[in-house]
Amino acid sequence: MVDPLAEVVLLLKPAARFSKQVVGAGPWRVSRSDAGEPFYCAVIEGGCRLALEGRDTVVLQAGDFVLVPAAYGVTMSSLHEVDPATHSVPVLLAEGSYRIGAPRGPTDLRILAGHCSFDSPDAALLVPLMPQLIHVRGEPRLATLVHMLGEESREDRPAREVVLARLLEVLFIEALRCTTGSGAARGLVQALSDARLAAAIRAMHACPSRNWTVNELAKEAALSRSAFFDRFNRVMGMPPMEYLLAWRMALARDLLANGGIGIADVAERVGYSSASTFSVAFARHVGCPPARYARGATRPDTRRRDESSPDPFDAKRAAMAVTTAAGAPPG
Repeated sequence: MVDPLAEVVLLLKPAARFSKQVVGAGPWRVSRSDAGEPFYCAVIEGGCRLALEGRDTVVLQAGDFVLVPAAYGVTMSSLHEVDPATHSVPVLLAEGSYRIGAPRGPTDLRILAGHCSFDSPDAALLVPLMPQLIHVRGEPRLATLVHMLGEESREDRPAREVVLARLLEVLFIEALRCTTGSGAARGLVQALSDARLAAAIRAMHACPSRNWTVNELAKEAALSRSAFFDRFNRVMGMPPMEYLLAWRMALARDLLANGGIGIADVAERVGYSSASTFSVAFARHVGCPPARYARGATRPDTRRRDESSPDPFDAKRAAMAVTTAAGAPPG
């Protein structure tokens, strides 16, 4: 059976940027304005608070895993009461390892946190189909995957990039399938927890070349045309034919970028009767003809994260803000 969720993650092509271990003690608080990058965090010991811009604060505890497919304003803080004006400075302990809060004494927190990027020109379409915040509790498989990701990202081993890519794909799929049906407001995860909509979405993904109509998709969902249209639009956040077009164009971009296939074949695979009809639709959707896109298709930079990229636990950038709250008690 076709798995739309896995197809979306695979088409996003997540690429590792960095992963680090952070231990904490006493009161602390860090805040960053990220650029819409995916952010993940696994709590190994202790607990902390996470707040995203525009959302309520979430209390994290040992065993929790959080994935934010597009992070902007991110604030993390200790469970101890902290002045909102506090900006703590992480201290580098070793490569990929930091301490935050009280500089001495026992620690009361250990987390693994990191960023990655999506090596897909269609991330702007696909990311909004995911929940804004994925919070999974009691799934040790996810913590194990994050551990492996952190170890691999800090070692220069053979086939490192291939292993990182596969680990991230599995991590995203595990996190998203743990979330299915758990209350995501809307998007692909929520739609796939609806048996009627899931049937129609699987049909679109199984045969994108078919000349689908709203009536035919409604039959797949065993709903009337109007009920299906309204339900799909409400849960997915877009009409069914708009999603089908966007999915076809995402597949077409991927086929063109990988090369080795002619435009006529791409057109046939994504449901167009001729190369010319496909070219017009592709140019309208993407902004350039498919032949030019295929010639100029390049992969975004997937090198390891550098200091120019925002990071909630970036010691150099945090040091430019306010120093750690004076007199923080040992944890």
